[in-house]
Amino acid sequence: MNKKLLLCLSVLCLFVSHSINAQWVQVTGEATILESKATARVNALENAVFQAMRFTGGEIASLPMLKTYLQENRQQYRFSGNEIRHISVLEQKDIGGKMYVTARIDIYPSAKSCHKIQYKKGLLLGKFSLTEPQQAAMGSIYQLGNDFSKVLQKNIQQRSQSFLVTGVTQVPFSVNHADAMMMLAEDNDAQYLVSGEITDISTTIDNRQHINRQFAITLDIMDGKTGEIIYQNSYRDIGLWPFSRTSYVDTKTARFWVSPYGQSIQRVTQNMMLDIESALSCRASLPEIVNIHQGVAQINVGRVHGVHNGDQLKLWHSAGFIDQKGIPRNRMVETAITLTVDRVYEKSAELSVNQPQLASSIQPGDLLTKQLNQ
Repeated sequence: MNKKLLLCLSVLCLFVSHSINAQWVQVTGEATILESKATARVNALENAVFQAMRFTGGEIASLPMLKTYLQENRQQYRFSGNEIRHISVLEQKDIGGKMYVTARIDIYPSAKSCHKIQYKKGLLLGKFSLTEPQQAAMGSIYQLGNDFSKVLQKNIQQRSQSFLVTGVTQVPFSVNHADAMMMLAEDNDAQYLVSGEITDISTTIDNRQHINRQFAITLDIMDGKTGEIIYQNSYRDIGLWPFSRTSYVDTKTARFWVSPYGQSIQRVTQNMMLDIESALSCRASLPEIVNIHQGVAQINVGRVHGVHNGDQLKLWHSAGFIDQKGIPRNRMVETAITLTVDRVYEKSAELSVNQPQLASSIQPGDLLTKQLNQ
């Protein structure tokens, strides 16, 4: 979203009611017109809803559940069982190859949304490799996988409510090497590992001699505690390729990412981020004990994860084992030990043990869960 539209959003978002439970937000979303105006309208409306959810503190994880309904060309949308109750489309216009949709959105943010009662969970981003490198010949975009990881990282860091990226690695992820994957996750303080493959970047020429380029990609998410694949999905979009067939295109530059094709890829990164939120945001964040000395425990999450002084956490002993098939399994054993956050650093925190007589049983590697009844 450009600066002008951000300013417009800031002004329009002042139209918020004084109701304690509900907020009416008027916002304008935008999308580049690629396949059709109808598709651009859907994308612009999704963008408006996304901006409204972020502004009000609503659960963006619920947005993927609304996408099917937003594809209907209507002026009014009503929902039940969701933080968004009503969407009223006020204006729709296309200017300079972009679609703008202004909507008034009624939101009932929940105080118990998952991102409000959990710490942010760490993600380690892996390599997004090209399945068919020869398809990258036009434009010589052989580094697209690496640069895609960086754009996805930026999207998660700036927009995700429940996750943050703890690192980016070139090490290939493999369920056949679960031990190595678990060590990699531990070294990067990551609860989950994210990777995939770019499966299609082929080009086609339409009736107007415009070059359109596909972008298809898979997403795999691995549990850093067990090495198991816990979520998979695939994405496809298409965008106009505005560059010469013989030119070299640097996928690190703004020139590439502001192009119609670059913007279609950015839309994929946002859809990925939203699906990760939807699939995993309500899973418990699992801070880990990294050191214990004289009744003071240090954990591997801190201010950037949402830790605050006074937070209460419950201790679980980590009891990992190898099953009969040689697959590592993780088991958490509940304890009666609770801890209180006394000091918070950027990416770590110090806690005191509320039952000092039990402190000797705490070991590095033990896990904690945030107490929800504070």
